[in-house]
Amino acid sequence: MRVVAKIGTSSLTDNLGVIDVAVIDALCDQLAHLRAAGHEVILVSSGAVSAGVAALGLRSRPTDVITLQAISAAGQSRLMETYNRSLGRHSLVAAQVLLVPHDFVNRRQYLHARQTLVRLLELGCIPIVNENDAIASDEIRYGDNDRIAALVAHNVAADVLVLLTDTPGLYTADPRTDPRAVLVKLVTADDPLLSVAATASGSNRGSGGMASKLSAARMASWSGVRAVIAKATEPDALLHAVDGSEVGTTFLPSSRNLPARKLWIGFATNVEGALLIDDGARRALVERGTSLLPAGIVDVVGEFDEGDVVEVRDSNGIAVARGLALADAGVLRSIMGRRTTDLPHDVAHEAIHRDDLLVLV
Repeated sequence: MRVVAKIGTSSLTDNLGVIDVAVIDALCDQLAHLRAAGHEVILVSSGAVSAGVAALGLRSRPTDVITLQAISAAGQSRLMETYNRSLGRHSLVAAQVLLVPHDFVNRRQYLHARQTLVRLLELGCIPIVNENDAIASDEIRYGDNDRIAALVAHNVAADVLVLLTDTPGLYTADPRTDPRAVLVKLVTADDPLLSVAATASGSNRGSGGMASKLSAARMASWSGVRAVIAKATEPDALLHAVDGSEVGTTFLPSSRNLPARKLWIGFATNVEGALLIDDGARRALVERGTSLLPAGIVDVVGEFDEGDVVEVRDSNGIAVARGLALADAGVLRSIMGRRTTDLPHDVAHEAIHRDDLLVLV
């Protein structure tokens, strides 16, 4: 079995942001157990920025991107040093791989990443993946390590994605404020729970939260990969998640099997604007899988450039799709509602091509 596991900053560090060696040792013990059982394992690990904060003696996590980028470089080496030592107890070799979401959009980069990761597995290494915080920008602010983990799972055709966090799984409400909250143990493919608005990070050390984990679980499900959200400190949580024992929240795989590019468009990018469409255009997108034509657009919201990701909303304001705009907001405003035969020859005759559009419903 091929396993991708992800662990977040809040699970790896103490309240001061210092790397908790005991947590990493316990995690590496489980990674070693999986390897001994014949499984292939890739770990996606956050923690570089927080480790850098502690290493540099800063009192709190900075908020400006440039400083975050700088201190991540100091923290990443310390993070890998800890993993190297811990895995070395089992005669295992950690291999650092730094990625950003855009590595999964460019086809050549996508294939190169897969070849490298698979070869590392063949060599007996345990790849330790992190987003490339030192050169990333929006990724640091939006906590895309959850999404990167889902994209890695898609990239290497993993059997299971395990998201280890500081909560036992997905609840019906926030258990910190609602005593009636109940743990959801199983979410089926296309269950509405995959679309709920979950809370942001409960820790000031991490950048993700349950919302990003739900997005990652949905990405995994739509890739045909089983996903599990479980508490990192629960004994043998990773082992239980891999063997299918009851732990945390399990998300069953869907039959969609979407390509990585569409997953990136749908879940791992910033939305720069929106296109409001009529009922006919909605039916064409959802039922027939067509491209979005200017004739079906009734309004253009926001300012965006050609190539930006935009949301497609129906007459009720519900997001039904996301895609890459083939023209900027100004051009689309000038041609919205017009039939294809009435469009100038020098403008795109499609607002979003179906190859660059992900239907969300």
